[in-house]
Amino acid sequence: MRILGTSLRICVDDLEAAVPVYERLAGTPAAHFELGAVSVAAVGPFLVMSGPPDELDILRRISATLSVDDVMAAAEALREVGADILVGPRQTSAGRSLVARLPDGTIFEYVDQPDD
Repeated sequence: MRILGTSLRICVDDLEAAVPVYERLAGTPAAHFELGAVSVAAVGPFLVMSGPPDELDILRRISATLSVDDVMAAAEALREVGADILVGPRQTSAGRSLVARLPDGTIFEYVDQPDD
């Protein structure tokens, strides 16, 4: 598994008010999508999220999203170091993903992109 990049997860009450701030900081426009009942704006290295408090509480437990070259290889490497796979691997509209808790308790989401 190779880590290709990271995204910081930010939960906000008002997505429309927050997005212009992050667009200015990142110097790039936001790409909007839905994750269940949660609205997400991907802006450079930021994933800005807004939605029902109970869903955001779950998302806040994930420290960061790591882009990897292969989610299946990530799952294998994570198991080898004693991580618990909490969700996935699963196919999403944006590629494959999984959520894992490392032995120290840190939780990360791992995502890859579909081959074009």
